[in-house]
Amino acid sequence: MSNLVSVPKNGSLAKSNLDFPTWSNWIDSFFGSDLPSVFTSNFSTGMTVPKVNIKETADTYWVEMAVPGMKKSDFQIDLDNQQLSISSEVKQEEERKEDNYTRREFGYASFKRSFTLPDSIEEDKIKASYNDGILSIHLPKKEEARQKPTRTIKIS
Repeated sequence: MSNLVSVPKNGSLAKSNLDFPTWSNWIDSFFGSDLPSVFTSNFSTGMTVPKVNIKETADTYWVEMAVPGMKKSDFQIDLDNQQLSISSEVKQEEERKEDNYTRREFGYASFKRSFTLPDSIEEDKIKASYNDGILSIHLPKKEEARQKPTRTIKIS
């Protein structure tokens, strides 16, 4: 039985502990890896897409979205053909004039989240509230879709 050993072009079999990446390996590694969050965040709009919790109980669904620092008037909630869309668009402009200069700052932030609702939702009874930075949307189920309590059936 023979063991084959690949020999580098310089003929050395000794392995060096210092492996310096070549320029092309470094470039391949950089573009082949996941980008840091600073590159993947939604910095062009100034706001990341808010996280959402969806909770189901026997008679309702709750959608809760963490969006601190906003006002009720900043939100747009639409229902179109069983598609629930939650969006926000906030523009800020500040101008300050001093003796020798004028400083102007602009800000813009937006997001949109959409969810397809099941047929079991009573669309006419959907309600939303905003309190302590949490947007809550109450989606009640139709009577026939509500979970019935367990009952015991007697054997005759």
